[in-house]
Amino acid sequence: MDQVAIQKTFNLAVQHHRARRWQEAENLYRQILASRPEHPEATHFLGVINHQLGRNDLAAELIRRAIAIKPNWPEAHNNLGNVLKRSGQLDDAIAAYQRAIALRPQFADAHYNLGNALSDQGRLDEAIAAYQRAISLNPQLPQAHNNLGNVLKRKGRLDDAIAAHRRAIAVSPSDFNAHFNLGIALQDKGAFDEAIAEYRRAAALGPNNAEAHHNLGKALRDNGQFDEAIAAYRRAIALDPNMPEAHNNLAYALLGTGNFSEGWQELEWRWKCNFSNAPARDFDQPQWDGCELKGRTILLQTEQGFGDALQFIRYFQPVAQRGEKIIIECQAELQRLFQMMAGQCQVVARGQPLPAFDFHSALLSLPGIFGTNAANIPNTVPYLYPDTDDAKNWQRRLADHSPAMKVGLAWAGNPKHPNDRNRSMTLANFAPLGRILGVRFFSLQKGAPADQAKAPPAGMELVDWTSDLKDFADTAALIANLDLVIAVDTSVVHLAGAMGKPVWTLLPLVPDWRWILGGEQNPWYPTMRLFRQPAWGDWDSVAARVADALRAPQLTSAPNIPAAFEESSDFPQRNHPHPNPLPEYRERG
Repeated sequence: MDQVAIQKTFNLAVQHHRARRWQEAENLYRQILASRPEHPEATHFLGVINHQLGRNDLAAELIRRAIAIKPNWPEAHNNLGNVLKRSGQLDDAIAAYQRAIALRPQFADAHYNLGNALSDQGRLDEAIAAYQRAISLNPQLPQAHNNLGNVLKRKGRLDDAIAAHRRAIAVSPSDFNAHFNLGIALQDKGAFDEAIAEYRRAAALGPNNAEAHHNLGKALRDNGQFDEAIAAYRRAIALDPNMPEAHNNLAYALLGTGNFSEGWQELEWRWKCNFSNAPARDFDQPQWDGCELKGRTILLQTEQGFGDALQFIRYFQPVAQRGEKIIIECQAELQRLFQMMAGQCQVVARGQPLPAFDFHSALLSLPGIFGTNAANIPNTVPYLYPDTDDAKNWQRRLADHSPAMKVGLAWAGNPKHPNDRNRSMTLANFAPLGRILGVRFFSLQKGAPADQAKAPPAGMELVDWTSDLKDFADTAALIANLDLVIAVDTSVVHLAGAMGKPVWTLLPLVPDWRWILGGEQNPWYPTMRLFRQPAWGDWDSVAARVADALRAPQLTSAPNIPAAFEESSDFPQRNHPHPNPLPEYRERG
């Protein structure tokens, strides 16, 4: 094949390549190489085709061969970087992009691709610089603006991320990814109306994209639009029936609106979600379906956070009505507390060897098994108790603080919780409580926010003995001697509610599903009173209402708040099995 024929063949191959007629293009590139093995362009583009077809090892070999023939070719180095990045060889990919940039400093695409590889490595500041350089060279690269926004969001720079995504949209108004990612940034900032609008635009651009409808559902849920959120989740599931996150979020939306029957069923999809705190379930033994146990042993496992474990361990008693041989596996911090409830049943800390068992069930599967609905929630309290001796020790320790009313406080939850930014407050938000006479406060706050107890609001008498609270049994023993617990949505309110103590729970505008959508009462905890935000982030008005309630004459005289237990008889006996047995439950039909 002479030079003219080679050029004509190459031009035709490129036409096929651009039209994505892969086989025709590949055949022509190979014809050229059969005649002229050192043709760098045919070698390079044959490598690119193999990359596009997912044959990355061959692609890298061919592009390296082209570079050996033509070493100072920036496009080849850039494409080699793309192949290596796709193969997960990020260090080598970065080196290839940097070589392309060294050969052509104004190569905007190479700067953009370098930013992608640096982002994948978690080198976010360097990635930002690479994207910004790409944009300075070519402001019309919507993907560079978009990916810059994604990295800025990971850095917590939400305003800058939003601006970057808006620039991507200005360059390319019909860019699905830009609208979708702008929605994420706006949702993270709490600008839910704007986020909803962007997700709707993304869904219009990609009507068959399940993720767009799923994220729209999440934003609608965060905005308190539960019916619309449910519809969006259902649309996502219709497009992708095997999307576990959509099923899981649908479950919580259904439960929050009182549709328990379907909600529990959908909640079983949680096992397909990537939960880092889910227990192991790869057992040979079957999952329990509610059958009579008849002498066989069942393993009950806690899952997710401490609050879920404390709320749903109430199902220990209805399970015990089906059979007496129960093993509980729980977080180590709960082991001693649950052992006092479980009596002779064995409680094992997570990670320790498990005894033999015949069936297993995670706690959050039990409400569905027992057909729980709003009318038959097992809410007899107390179902958790302090150790008698521990409680008496705290009683003696608190004796010096009588006759002041004793109120426990907790102001922040686990910072790893996905909604912690909305559900947690600061101790400073409790400033109105510091002006109330006759009340002494006791910190129940653990973790990093506990340091705030060193500087309580003006006038607040706050005692901080939390360094002595090593587990939830210790916390329960202290709570047993308090008159009232006031806290945000965290494990403390579940513990106080499970103990039957008066507890006031402070909730964000759109709370977690278990607190339902309105009112001051909650069907899960009869001794709990709910104080809800009137607007997003408005903890000040919540604290003011709590202070007014604390000043109320009927409360300061405390007819409905028990005094400290008498040492002689009022503490439940240690390992008291079930003083308030729960009603029978029928199997789900």
